[in-house]
Amino acid sequence: MGGTDLEAGFARHRRELHVHCYRMLASVADAEDAVQETYLRAWRGRAGFDGTHLRAWLYRIATTVCLDAARARGRRPASATEVSWLTPYPDALLEPADPDDEPDALVVARETIELAFLVALQVLPPRQRAALLAREVLGLPAKEAAEMIGTSVAAANSALQRARETLRAHLPSHRDDWVVHEPSPAEKELLARFVDAHERHDAAAALAAAAEDIRVTMPPAPFCFEGHAQLATLLERAFGPDREGDWRLLPTGVNLMPAAASYLRRPGDTVFRPFKLDVLRVEGDRIAEITTFGYSWFPALNLPDHL
Repeated sequence: MGGTDLEAGFARHRRELHVHCYRMLASVADAEDAVQETYLRAWRGRAGFDGTHLRAWLYRIATTVCLDAARARGRRPASATEVSWLTPYPDALLEPADPDDEPDALVVARETIELAFLVALQVLPPRQRAALLAREVLGLPAKEAAEMIGTSVAAANSALQRARETLRAHLPSHRDDWVVHEPSPAEKELLARFVDAHERHDAAAALAAAAEDIRVTMPPAPFCFEGHAQLATLLERAFGPDREGDWRLLPTGVNLMPAAASYLRRPGDTVFRPFKLDVLRVEGDRIAEITTFGYSWFPALNLPDHL
């Protein structure tokens, strides 16, 4: 295969390969490294590639790269709340610059990158993770899935079965498919209530929008707060008379989930400065989970440096 053809083909598939590597590794930075390594390995092996089924060939290389990275780093959480390397994925990275030049845009669009799914995947051993993504997300038949992860059909099917059983124990009850959904009107309304409660320092309103068994995590910190009682403690710290300041929140797009960027104006300051990024998982008419990241993600989300 010629170098020019490889470069053009890789550019055409790069975005979906990045999403695939992100699902495997749960980190945008690690996914970027994996995509770069995929290109280098493809370039070095281009003479032995016959030029057919380029997408499958690149996915096979990318999966091998991710399996190597996962084994080298030894990253496997003890539980579904301890994925310290989890990072958000800006929605803007999913948008093609020109849809006409992205024949695989629909492939990326239909594949979920919901945080709960990403966290549950990290509980799986890497090969089980790859088998599940190949079959359940990419929709590959058994033979192609086995080729992608470099094993036999029987071994791939066994890995898939074990992965399904583990995920059933870790995924939220609402998740029975891997198809992505844009935030619904109900989710957007809950996000608006979340923003309003923060800006009015209204703990009661925030609690009313939360499920009784809500869970709050803050990767990379190993903190996990569960239920109304623990959430109330966090809200007292954020909204109470001894709070650090006043809040302004901007809705934003992360992992195709409702999210809000929080800015804090401390006493004596004249502007609101970046503080945190909250990503909401909604079940029914309540917020079931909040994943809080640091403000270092604001530039990637094209958010202002102050308000």
